[in-house]
Amino acid sequence: MAPRTNTSAPYDGYHQTWIGASDSVLTQVGPGTPCGEYLRRYWQPVELAKEVGERPKLIRVLGEDLVLFRDKSDRLGLVHKNCPHRRASMEFGICEGGGIRCCYHGWLFDVDGTVVEAPGQPDGVDERIQASTRLGAYPVREYQGLVFAYLGPPESVPEFPIYDTLEMPGHEMVPYKAPFHCNWIQVQDAILDPLHTAFLHSRMSRQQFSEGFGEIGEMKFYERPSGYIGTATRRVDDNVWVRVNELVLPNYTQAGAAFAADGTAQRYFGRTSFARWVVPLDDTETMCFAWAVFGDRGDPPEYNTPEGPELIEQGEVFDRPYEERQRFPADVEACEGMGVFSEHEKENLVPSDKGIQMYRRRLRELIGALQDGKEPPHATSIWPNPLPTYGGDTVLTVPANGGDDRKLLQKVGMAVMEIQFAAEHLKGEERDQQVIAALKTLEAEGVAA
Repeated sequence: MAPRTNTSAPYDGYHQTWIGASDSVLTQVGPGTPCGEYLRRYWQPVELAKEVGERPKLIRVLGEDLVLFRDKSDRLGLVHKNCPHRRASMEFGICEGGGIRCCYHGWLFDVDGTVVEAPGQPDGVDERIQASTRLGAYPVREYQGLVFAYLGPPESVPEFPIYDTLEMPGHEMVPYKAPFHCNWIQVQDAILDPLHTAFLHSRMSRQQFSEGFGEIGEMKFYERPSGYIGTATRRVDDNVWVRVNELVLPNYTQAGAAFAADGTAQRYFGRTSFARWVVPLDDTETMCFAWAVFGDRGDPPEYNTPEGPELIEQGEVFDRPYEERQRFPADVEACEGMGVFSEHEKENLVPSDKGIQMYRRRLRELIGALQDGKEPPHATSIWPNPLPTYGGDTVLTVPANGGDDRKLLQKVGMAVMEIQFAAEHLKGEERDQQVIAALKTLEAEGVAA
């Protein structure tokens, strides 16, 4: 019997027992896969800097087992797991001043993979070994407590992106990581799904963030040269709260405050409270590497606690008993509950999923273009560092005027974004001043429904 993908018949379980396929173009990320090759064209975070100590660390990223280390000269290195001599694991190597030494026969490798020493060989053999043998290695750099790596072709290393919200004076950035035991794309999708916040994080169990998140509001999605933006514009009494979620291709995301904004108090161009990369470790495991941002334009400093980043990430701590996870599900439960691979073939996408549809379509296009030999674009080729971003919150006092309030919310949301787009060529305080002044003018003059 042929499977039926769309049905509204009662008690129709029998006809829906077939297993739907996942979107393999997006879900398969190992070396040589189309999506894996695409993601390798960008700098990806691979570990918290504080977790790289005196001993090498075995990590996994994009389906590849690698060894991350810091040598005695304080240089970071990221190399293939197996020594090119007799394939011993470099996780058991020794960090020295000039790189990492294999435990098996003492070969010493520099951070770029060059053979520095091959002890016990006849005179002159070292040069021949250096000419013919190299340990696989990747460029790495440390930034704000995260270690990043570029795993693509060495001739195509892009400029390292610096996002403006990561350079705001007076803010503390706390790096953290969040594991998801499932494919990366079902974790990534949530950033362009503003509707889930009102239900998963508010209406379905308990209020996990501020009260205003329970309002559904008006949603709109924007395609930008470097990614996508999803806005949710809510009414909270006489205020209009415009919350902006942002995705910079391929897998960097930003969102507004979890606890500093609730729609009850004016807020002009509040910025992100968490900035993260959704990084596939392989096809079935994902790690979000992120910062929680605390300060006047992020989340309140009182949430800068050991569990604070976890609450900002998903409204609940990660390690919880199963009964509590059932009573109060959060993002981990929603994403992992789909299975390690979501059955994309059985999805029934609706208008509120427009942002997800736009993003997936663009990913497929860029992945296909790379397979045809066209390198993907980078945000740093559009804007000079620091790159302008938009994720955050704006709350304006705009009372309902007796007309169609839905149209009023839509107009306010679009006007707020137009103000931000008009100033995206500016930097730092100059951009802030222009945006905030324009928002205050918008608030004072009002918007006609």
